[in-house]
Amino acid sequence: MVWWTIVIYIIISLIIAFLSRSGKQTSMESYFLGDRKLNGFVSALSYSATTYSAFMLVGLAGLTYKGGIGAYGFEIIYFMGVSLVAFFGPRFWLAGKKYGYVSPSEMLGDRYDNKKVAAVVSIFSCLFLIPYSAVQLAGVGYLLSGMTNNAISFTTGVIISTILAIVFSYIAGIRSVAWTDSLQALFMIITATIVVLLIINGLGGFGQFFQTLAAKQPESLTVPGNGFFSFLTFLGLTIPWFFFSLSNPQVSQRLFMPSSLKSLRTMLMGFLIFGFIYTIVSIVWGFSASIMFPDLENADLATPKVLSSDLVPPILGVIVMVGILAAAVSTIDSILLTLSSLIARDVYGNMKKEASERKQLQIGKIVIPVIAILAFLFAQINANLIAVLSVASSAGLLVAVPAIIGAFFWKRGTAAGVITSVVVSGLVVIILEFAKLKPFGLASGLWGIALSTILFIFVSLMTKAPEKKADEFISYIRSEMKNTNGKNSRQIKA
Repeated sequence: MVWWTIVIYIIISLIIAFLSRSGKQTSMESYFLGDRKLNGFVSALSYSATTYSAFMLVGLAGLTYKGGIGAYGFEIIYFMGVSLVAFFGPRFWLAGKKYGYVSPSEMLGDRYDNKKVAAVVSIFSCLFLIPYSAVQLAGVGYLLSGMTNNAISFTTGVIISTILAIVFSYIAGIRSVAWTDSLQALFMIITATIVVLLIINGLGGFGQFFQTLAAKQPESLTVPGNGFFSFLTFLGLTIPWFFFSLSNPQVSQRLFMPSSLKSLRTMLMGFLIFGFIYTIVSIVWGFSASIMFPDLENADLATPKVLSSDLVPPILGVIVMVGILAAAVSTIDSILLTLSSLIARDVYGNMKKEASERKQLQIGKIVIPVIAILAFLFAQINANLIAVLSVASSAGLLVAVPAIIGAFFWKRGTAAGVITSVVVSGLVVIILEFAKLKPFGLASGLWGIALSTILFIFVSLMTKAPEKKADEFISYIRSEMKNTNGKNSRQIKA
């Protein structure tokens, strides 16, 4: 049943991917941004599927199983961080439309008037996003092996998701990814909600569900509960997640894609609705697993165990399983496209200044399977707690946040400040993660963002800012935002 469902999913997704092809994908803008013509509905579903992947329905459920209700607070902090999209999203979109940026790194390189900025930020994005891709692959491996009692091995699951991500990326670039994402997001949210209702009903209804938790695991309904979510641990997990929408280039790049500011707003509202439902689903699955399977050695097996339990009809469990597989693949192929665009545009394009748009696109396509293979090899580590590993990757990406904020609001920011802050603080995060060190109990992400901010400000003040470019960029964004807000105000009054 599992194999047949996967085959059916692949066939339907491939058909949709091929139907999404529109003309020849001969430019970086068309292949990686869909010609900036995605409507609000597709943008919302694609953004949701890219953000909520194996991390949510496997990782967040596992985090709930491990630490209790603190996982809900952790995810709600991310929701608070989505306010950054409401604030920075229009600014990204306006800048991309005006200057033709393909990647967030390219925007930083142009704003700080130094191509090395784009290359450095791109390289460090690769260093941290490849492990994040591996986390998604591992999520699929856990899912398939857990639901089939290892009849389908962990490695087989990882191989399936790797191949699918490469194929979807190649067919039509971001268009095929966006349309298959939309299918996957709708499919997942409907089936996952049905499963939650069935589980709650099977465990005696909502009242009985929480009474059982309160009786058998009272610590799971409090913070820090069993001690997992201590204050410093909670802080270390949530700060990288709060800035996720800005720091992760596969997410911020999507702010360039909507066809209009109205589509951008639709994308944000749709994402918030989708995300809230997903959060409740993941938390309930984690709690359900803690009631039904209290002695799991690996918390990331919570979701597979729930879906293969007697409370979920086998066909529905398999359908939801494929939905989670699809969600993980949507994140991986988005990351593949983003990283390949960074390498082709901001690394190769800056090294070979005479490289044409077509040549950059060719390099981007060549890089896609290379990145996928690296992620596959990293996934074989088979580490526990997907959610924690996801946050560790995001901790490294945090180091670019001061430069992003400074690009829009601080004219004194310099290229030297960006490069120093990203390189030094990025290396510090890598060292802390590999050595598993937490000086004074603080996670690597907290040290990374603090050090990056200090270095960016200090070095910028000691070096010469690109006054002409800074003034042009910031003045344009301010002027357009003022005009946009004025139009919105008049519409509301009317």
